[in-house]
Amino acid sequence: MIIPSEFDDIRPYTAEEMPAIFDVLQEDQLFRAVLGRLIPGVSLQDVMIKAHSCKTPLDFQKQFSYPMLQKNMELHTDGADMDANSLDQTKNYTFVSNHRDIVLDSAYLSKFLLDCGFNNTVEIAIGNNLLAYPWIEHIVRLNKSFIVKRSLTIRQQLAASKQLSSYIHFAISKKSENIWIAQREGRAKDSNDRTQLSILKMMALSGDGTIMDKLKELHIVPLSISYEFDPCDFLKAKELQQKRDNPTFHKTNEDDVLSMETGIIGYKGHVHYQTAACIDNWLEKLSSNTVNNQLFTVIASHIDHEIHSHYRLYANNYIAYDRLTEGSRFNRLYTLPEKKRFDDYLAGQISKIDLPNADHDYLQHMLLTMYANPLINYLKAAETKEQ
Repeated sequence: MIIPSEFDDIRPYTAEEMPAIFDVLQEDQLFRAVLGRLIPGVSLQDVMIKAHSCKTPLDFQKQFSYPMLQKNMELHTDGADMDANSLDQTKNYTFVSNHRDIVLDSAYLSKFLLDCGFNNTVEIAIGNNLLAYPWIEHIVRLNKSFIVKRSLTIRQQLAASKQLSSYIHFAISKKSENIWIAQREGRAKDSNDRTQLSILKMMALSGDGTIMDKLKELHIVPLSISYEFDPCDFLKAKELQQKRDNPTFHKTNEDDVLSMETGIIGYKGHVHYQTAACIDNWLEKLSSNTVNNQLFTVIASHIDHEIHSHYRLYANNYIAYDRLTEGSRFNRLYTLPEKKRFDDYLAGQISKIDLPNADHDYLQHMLLTMYANPLINYLKAAETKEQ
């Protein structure tokens, strides 16, 4: 397939480009050091022989990414799965999900799709702010990622959004790929998951017909991601205090790399992915008289409702809610050992936060908020459904 050159600086690598990229990686000293930690006991030569045997990006994922993710789940979770019964396995979709982990949210999804009988994985939207080193960009583009340009002027942002929108439509309609994109830029540090209107507006910059027609071309599926334990929760709490104390605070590239590494190798407990129904049929029922800004708000609210309704809730969520509210509304849904386990976990996470002026009360409050918010939003979604 001929891919328009206008996408060259953001698209995943093609099959034809893969051998040259493998050669570049082989000479990258930082990559070689990381590879030694990821695949200990395996020589670089053996890795490169296997890499050069991969003929397509999907083949690369099956040969390298899939077994590494399987091993990751065995080592760092108490079980991970996805329910995709709401979807037709023969079709391709744009998955819009809440965002917990920089790397694994989309990586796990690709593995789960293959496990659920889909014949393809997802192409992944990733911000260029996360591409701290050349080898990271090479690896993510080998792994079917496309780049979202950040930190641009208003004029540059409009051009970048049009390019991104055009690429997503091209990938869905011409390449027959699946797409994953987070519902907002960056992770929701407090787990209060809300879809940014700018994401939907970007999607509607390309395609044919009305806004609803353009969004239907993408076959959007709300996806709920539920982690029992978020290994990056203490880093998120730390960042929240840093921003509270200094509104101009910005993370460094090293902070992002630490978050990626912590998310990959940290303990997650149980992990569950749940797809809602594709919103195409729901979009058809919307009034064509709805003004554009209101239309995006209505669609974002629907996606949020579907994500919130399909969370899998754990004892941690109920305990955190009761702790925050100083009540016992959900004490029938967890045991004293589970409560002690969670309390000990929080204390351990707070002890990892290396701030000279660590505000322990604030940090604990934010950690509890992270675990309570999925339950709070689930309850609100249930109330809305009843009305």
